[in-house]
Amino acid sequence: MTRIVLPGKPFPQGATWDGLGVNFALYSEGATGVELCLFDKDGTEERIPLSERTGFVWHAYIPGIKAGQLYGYRVHGPFAPEKGQRFNAAKLLIDPYAKALAGQVNWAAPVFGYRLGDPDADLSSDTEDDAWGIPKGVVTAPVFDWGNDRPPLTPMNDTIIYEVHVKGFTARNPDVPEAVRGTYAGLASPSSIEYLRKLGITAVELMPVHAFLDDKHLWDRGLRNYWGYNTINYFAPDSCYCSSGDHGEQVNEFKAMVKALHHANIEVILDVVYNHTAEGNHLGPTLSFRGIDNATYYRSVPDAPRYYVDYTGTGNTLNVRHPQVLKLIMDSLRYWVLEMHVDGFRFDLAAALARELHDVDRLSSFFDVINQDPVISKVKLIAEPWDVGDGGYQVGNFPSLWAEWNGKYRDTVRRYWKGDDGILAELGYRLTGSSDLYEHDGRKPSASINFVTAHDGFTLNDLVSYNEKHNEANGEDNRDGTDENYSCNYGVEGPTDDRAILEVRERQKRNLLATLLLSQGVPMICGGDEISRTQLGNNNAYCQDSELTWHDWNLDERKRALLEFTRGVIALRKEHPNFRRRKFFQDRSINPAADRVRSVGGTQVQDITWLRPDGGEMTEEEWNAGWIRCIGLKLSGKTMGEIDVIGNSVYDSTFLLLLNSHDEDIEFLLPPCEAQKGWYLVFDTRDSYFPNIAGAPIFLPGRTYQLIARSLALFSEPLPD
Repeated sequence: MTRIVLPGKPFPQGATWDGLGVNFALYSEGATGVELCLFDKDGTEERIPLSERTGFVWHAYIPGIKAGQLYGYRVHGPFAPEKGQRFNAAKLLIDPYAKALAGQVNWAAPVFGYRLGDPDADLSSDTEDDAWGIPKGVVTAPVFDWGNDRPPLTPMNDTIIYEVHVKGFTARNPDVPEAVRGTYAGLASPSSIEYLRKLGITAVELMPVHAFLDDKHLWDRGLRNYWGYNTINYFAPDSCYCSSGDHGEQVNEFKAMVKALHHANIEVILDVVYNHTAEGNHLGPTLSFRGIDNATYYRSVPDAPRYYVDYTGTGNTLNVRHPQVLKLIMDSLRYWVLEMHVDGFRFDLAAALARELHDVDRLSSFFDVINQDPVISKVKLIAEPWDVGDGGYQVGNFPSLWAEWNGKYRDTVRRYWKGDDGILAELGYRLTGSSDLYEHDGRKPSASINFVTAHDGFTLNDLVSYNEKHNEANGEDNRDGTDENYSCNYGVEGPTDDRAILEVRERQKRNLLATLLLSQGVPMICGGDEISRTQLGNNNAYCQDSELTWHDWNLDERKRALLEFTRGVIALRKEHPNFRRRKFFQDRSINPAADRVRSVGGTQVQDITWLRPDGGEMTEEEWNAGWIRCIGLKLSGKTMGEIDVIGNSVYDSTFLLLLNSHDEDIEFLLPPCEAQKGWYLVFDTRDSYFPNIAGAPIFLPGRTYQLIARSLALFSEPLPD
């Protein structure tokens, strides 16, 4: 049939359906011509040249096209890799603004823009058509019944994050209907929602859901890019997590998941990968950005533009310095907030986004634009504050709106409970919100995203079960993954039936989770740690889409006990603002008492007191004594210095937290207590039992409490009635 092709508009980019037809718009500076390619259900292709161009945006409006239409582009231009130009009209290209993708890359198709062969092969253009092996964009209709959906808007200091993989969470869950296990619908199922609600977390942080690829080298070995840090489109939710189809159904299923989580008062944070794409280095495939405008979208080596600057370890780095790339990222972020209703973002390798030239620049255009954006500046923004380039470790250096994954917290807490010497002084900072990292520029403790484990590395169970990584299943001779795990197996590598070892391991899990949840800052739990999920020592399971990485819901007595313990500590944190203060303690240098005193009702009260086992206050020399591993901290509930939403002063119970990472028992002298009855024992990690406060054991000040080897105990001095 003969199509009516109208000029259309250059904005918005992508395929925009208005009920009568579709406006198509594609940015390309270097193109000499662009063809819109429409596909029938049987794969028949219709090519429509775009003759209109406004400010490097090629556009047209075609009446009669409906939602569900499949499409792609062919972009004409010079093929001159040595100049950074890689146009090849034989290759079908994915629209960077497509809202859904149908199909997957077929690696048997000629998806490389050059003829495979010798090391200089990428200098020769390949003319074989690959449309049969390329995902197609789907024209979508922005129609969804959100009802009365509202974001939970949980304050950052009250947030408890649960990092989770959409598939891994429900793939083996017998309480989720089989047809939706491993999908958005599975995560939104009543049993999943109820589990998360009872656990007590306030936000799920979803590992990447932007459309991504399984790398060819993994596909050839029968593996998959399970984690999804291999994005090919920043608007489309990946259809591999959709139970209902890939012709736009994935969009509505994702929205339904968000709506269900919001109804349970759970926020949705996306792990996003705007630092690189799945097209890899100069020898990678031509799938989208490379063929649309390579010089615009990627950072090339200045004196050798055939090659890519690589700050990410994946072969390429997005060129965030270019206005179009910055616009793409901002348009994507706004889309996910306004159209998909997500509540925040965790930016993978965020230091790469800050690089204006070579050095990391914390005042780069990317951060300036986000700071000024009326939509994005209001959601939760979390940075992974490093990349693999020189000077890429930038913990503590991100701007004021941002929170950061605190890698120093992870390493310090691991090393402390492992029993390493010389950790105590730094532990003091990590337990109290890392003021040394975040206070200097006016940020609060909530800038610190505290974690002990995450998707990248050992699970909690494996952290206390293995001395070494065991990544043989990845097919890289165990060379991949970090060697610096700060882990300990306590006598046997991996699983064991030794009851003494198992007892220590279970106690250490409780120690690590309790430390995480009682520290100032924002705790992030790695999904499955609360039920002792194991990857059998694999600390880089990015390519393992199997039972190795999926949550195992067959819970024995030990796993159920750890789950109940975790729920108990989360509930305790949520009940008591003393563990989630909005402001830092007064003790900026940890030790000097003069800096830790507030006036409460005319009485001078220390907001935090650091204690030795003999009951005395820590001295500067003792903070720096490498051999000391036992410490107590008293958190005054009378010095909160905060105001609630109706203007009342916030007070709380006073707590006494005792930590002992020695491999021997310590007698700890309990400090003075204002409550007439004494200190109530809230819990002791020597077991997983939470006493009911009405029947909790009471311990008198001036008496000693036996803090067993590798244990943590929490006491409370309740507010007077």
